[in-house]
Amino acid sequence: MTTQVAASEHDPKYQKAVYVFEAPVRIWHWVHALSIGVLAVTGYFIANPLPALQGEASDHFLMGTMREIHFIAGYVFAIAFAVRIYWAIVGNKYARELFILPFWKAGWWKGLGHEIKYYAFLTRKSRKIMGHNPLAQMAMWFFNVLLTLFLIFTGFALYGEGLGLGSWADRWFGWVIPVLGGSMETKMWHLLSMWLMLMFVVIHIYMAIRADIMDRESSVSTIMGGWRMFKDDRP
Repeated sequence: MTTQVAASEHDPKYQKAVYVFEAPVRIWHWVHALSIGVLAVTGYFIANPLPALQGEASDHFLMGTMREIHFIAGYVFAIAFAVRIYWAIVGNKYARELFILPFWKAGWWKGLGHEIKYYAFLTRKSRKIMGHNPLAQMAMWFFNVLLTLFLIFTGFALYGEGLGLGSWADRWFGWVIPVLGGSMETKMWHLLSMWLMLMFVVIHIYMAIRADIMDRESSVSTIMGGWRMFKDDRP
């Protein structure tokens, strides 16, 4: 078995490892994950607040603190995603996989079909993938791009209601509320989107651990250190 370690592009059949995820991508991944966790917990209690307590409101400001944490996490969530978009432009080719689905390439569709069969246990053969496989890429594009944008737009639209008419959030995102049918409908779609995101997180964790066990390349360690490690030298 070869012991070559590649820091740039080489013939995959001679590589034992390749540097895939740059530091900004890895940092964004964990900031994104932490933000989702904080937003999900605080958002749940905003939608289902705790019972009111007797006494002065200033002495029982738990839900107010919950909202403040939710808003701060929302800013982090949105700003981190903006930085991630920037890095997709200036980073390596793997940094762009999240945003660009090469649907015009027949090979990508063929790979997508193979991955569906592989994860449906219809074939034992796994392919050697440098970045994201086509199925993962499609899931990432839908959940980590489209759904993230939807959460940002609906979240700041609702935030604009609290800031008031004419606020920056109302000017930039206020149009979302009438498009979705009103404030209550926007809240419903925002909450539903978070449940979809949490469902994706659970599946994503399962697939990452499964890949480390069953596939020919690393997954969990790759998002930690950036290196995609391979278990064999076959292409």
